[in-house]
Amino acid sequence: MSFEEMDVDTIWMDGEFVDWEDANVHVLTHGLHYGTGVFEGVRCYDTENGPAIFRWEEHLERLYDSAKPYDMEIPFEPEEITEATLELIRRNDLESCYIRPIAFYGYKMLGLNPSDCPVKTAVAVWPWGAYLGEEALEEGVDVAISSWRKHASSQIPTTSKTTGSYVNSVLASLEAKGNGYVEAIVLNKEGNVAEGPGENLFMVRDGELFTPGLAESNLDGITRKSVIRVARDLGYTVHDQATISRGELYNADELFFTGTAAEVTPIRSVDDNEIGAGTKGPVTDEIQTTFFDIVEGRTDEYEEWFTYV
Repeated sequence: MSFEEMDVDTIWMDGEFVDWEDANVHVLTHGLHYGTGVFEGVRCYDTENGPAIFRWEEHLERLYDSAKPYDMEIPFEPEEITEATLELIRRNDLESCYIRPIAFYGYKMLGLNPSDCPVKTAVAVWPWGAYLGEEALEEGVDVAISSWRKHASSQIPTTSKTTGSYVNSVLASLEAKGNGYVEAIVLNKEGNVAEGPGENLFMVRDGELFTPGLAESNLDGITRKSVIRVARDLGYTVHDQATISRGELYNADELFFTGTAAEVTPIRSVDDNEIGAGTKGPVTDEIQTTFFDIVEGRTDEYEEWFTYV
């Protein structure tokens, strides 16, 4: 669904609520030319107790942490952004939505050093369903190993959600879709699994879960951390500092993606190699079912993860 088809009309920008069409920046904005911005992706779910943002505080903390390597001081306190976001959801009359907070160096001058540029801040919300398709949650997705490698943390901080660094993800996603796959898996410079273009990855082998550690050049995903907690609470052993080779993927019992957008999405094949039985596996199914029970408010557990609108 394009933005033109969505019934949303307000964005919060630099301390004010503005009409969607008026939320503009100058063409010489520093962040547009050099990718000097940080952002988050968050979901608000229509739970049985009303609309609630999933793990908002953790996302907001990561937004501020992402800004630190770039000497970027976000000119609003976290509490101000929280109140603005809650009011924004109310004004757009949304029961569930995707939330995009962003901070970036704005318009004043161009040149690699952005220190003289103001930091601009905005929050947008809009309806968004299953990122990889509703059928993907049940049937799984076909993926391919990308020829593009994930940048190392010695090049660009991989624990920061930086706008410019996502050109790496764009290239991997374009390549996968151009070759007939739904999504990609990106390897790091050593040739081991990093993550998907916008997702973390989990492997199931002999009833235990493995996910690449943060030293493998992947993002410290909020959904990743949530699934680790949920899986351990369900009694599974989770190796959250794993190193996973490309070959291990082909022989996995199950694979699945996690992420704010992807939620918990099974992977049914990698490079045309069927994973397990080629369907959503039992471990993935239990974790996915539990995850949706949590985010849709069908259980009172993990109540601390929600900020109610």
